[in-house]
Amino acid sequence: MNDQELSALGYAAANELLFHGGTWGGPPGYRWRGQDGAAAGLVPQWATDILDALARRGLIRTERRLGPLDVGVTATPSGLAILGTQAA
Repeated sequence: MNDQELSALGYAAANELLFHGGTWGGPPGYRWRGQDGAAAGLVPQWATDILDALARRGLIRTERRLGPLDVGVTATPSGLAILGTQAA
């Protein structure tokens, strides 16, 4: 896992990301989570590509929620294990 992948995984583990489904208020995609918990800007495209790849590998996931609200992005237990081994 390269440094950019580890950084993106760390953002998810630190609860710094949201996912916008695109049903209202702009296109779908990852957003930064602001201090108030609301979306605080778009994640750059290079990071979006990495986050999509991490999701496909089962290292991050988005919360399941009904409705148009942005949902949190978290690291899965597998993702947290990778971060733990990299920190050691």
